[in-house]
Amino acid sequence: MYKEINGININYEQKGSGELLVVLHGWGSNITLHANMIELFSKKYTAIAMDMPGFGQSDEPPSAWCVDDYVQFVIDFLAKEHSGKKIIFLGHSFGGRVIIKLCSRTDLPFEVSKVILVDSAGILPPRNKKKSFRTYYYKIGKWFLSTKLMQKIAPDALENFRKKMGSADYAAASPLMRQVLVKVVNEDLEPLLPNIKCPTLLVWGVNDTATPLSDGQKMEQLIPDAGLVKLENAGHYSFLEQQFTFNRVMCYFLKIDE
Repeated sequence: MYKEINGININYEQKGSGELLVVLHGWGSNITLHANMIELFSKKYTAIAMDMPGFGQSDEPPSAWCVDDYVQFVIDFLAKEHSGKKIIFLGHSFGGRVIIKLCSRTDLPFEVSKVILVDSAGILPPRNKKKSFRTYYYKIGKWFLSTKLMQKIAPDALENFRKKMGSADYAAASPLMRQVLVKVVNEDLEPLLPNIKCPTLLVWGVNDTATPLSDGQKMEQLIPDAGLVKLENAGHYSFLEQQFTFNRVMCYFLKIDE
């Protein structure tokens, strides 16, 4: 299904009835990876998953958005039909980042009743000498290759350098979404975690290297009403890698009859 939000065409899926449960996907992902979740949640809830702007089959945002822009998008997507209602939010990776900021808003048109963060982003990794040198090298290289002379001699050199130095997510993204990624990953949401006041379930793959287990442990400490479930033999996509166990955990937390 498609829905237009502020001039942006959004692809989304909705299934089931009952209290609303919204699923927000991770960076570079889309709603197809959450088909199993939607099927499970729809047994008790109205489950909605959307391709956020710039992902899946939805349009890109009109400019380089930051996390706050995605938060406002989610609010605008839900406000008209679900104002005043209780909503459960589940976010994987980048989707979790959006939920953390959303829970810090004091003007929400709905009530967040529960939160589920799966291998969530939001905590900046500690800086080390190797990473600091890489950042310095990237800034110098970017400055040099951006000069008029280098742009004239080698017009593709800057883009090739960015692809080489950037992450796989950066290399796969469009030019606009690369700007979004830079804005998003450099924002530390750790100070906002205590603002999540509702019951919160944290689910983490023990072998996650993108958002390590230590991030989940820190979130458990800082979110007032949080519990952490660790999934063995799973990485960043723990909900897929240990789907059976993940589904059992969801059924328990959300009181879904299997």
